[in-house]
Amino acid sequence: MTTNTKPVFVTGANGQLGRLVLSQLVRKLPASQIVAGVRDLAKAEDIASLGVQVRLADYENPETLQKAFEGIGRLLLISSSEVGRRAPQHRQVIDAAEKAGVDQLVYTSLLHAGTSPMQLASEHKMTEAALAGSKVPSVVVRNGWYTENLLMAVPTAIELGTYYGAAGDGLISAAPRADYAAAAAAVLTSTEDLSDRVFELAGDRGFTLAEFVAEISRQTDKPIAYQNLTEGAYTAGLITAGLPENFAAILADAAKYAAENFLYDDSKQLSGLIGRPTTGFESVIQNALAV
Repeated sequence: MTTNTKPVFVTGANGQLGRLVLSQLVRKLPASQIVAGVRDLAKAEDIASLGVQVRLADYENPETLQKAFEGIGRLLLISSSEVGRRAPQHRQVIDAAEKAGVDQLVYTSLLHAGTSPMQLASEHKMTEAALAGSKVPSVVVRNGWYTENLLMAVPTAIELGTYYGAAGDGLISAAPRADYAAAAAAVLTSTEDLSDRVFELAGDRGFTLAEFVAEISRQTDKPIAYQNLTEGAYTAGLITAGLPENFAAILADAAKYAAENFLYDDSKQLSGLIGRPTTGFESVIQNALAV
């Protein structure tokens, strides 16, 4: 492979994970060797200020993709945020990468996507199958749950004294986005050829939602209890909180399987890639409360 002399490309660079990956890459590579792909150039001025190249790369517009990927060594395909549209969008990125002659494609999938029964896993399975059928060598980084996902309900929990969920006593090996971003950057800049590798990435230590909520209570010095709901009741609660019905159902489905430990992994491949222990949920809560 000749990726060491070609630029690294990050798709979805305007997103939460994409920006974190860029912040890691600029510590490892000259800015001139980094390309940020965005859907809206007008919203990328701060990214351009890093000194990296910025190119239009819209998952829904194949013409922008092939042009953007010309001359690229390693390309990070960050999974789309548009659940239900992910598979066709990712297919277009993969096809464009093949036509552009990209050396290697790195894809952010879901923890244990190959065997996970979660609704969230279905489009990742389709994307991984598309990668397997492509001529572009690929690496799959299957990201576990983001600790930030669990923070969304914290303000309401503090206000009401109750944190609602449907994960029972299931163990969740969550880590913050920054840890997963560091892993992606490590793969993109690796001196090894990691083609055909699949990494199951998760936090070093699994925890239950009850343990997570107990830590919120400890840090805020307020009584907060974890209330476990049925999948249906949790779905209804999320809808009441303002989430779209389909998305609420998908999150409740994920919680149901989290109760069966499908968001747990003890292989410590994430800490292995980033060269340090993953960030514990206690620190993530502390940082969130300090904002």
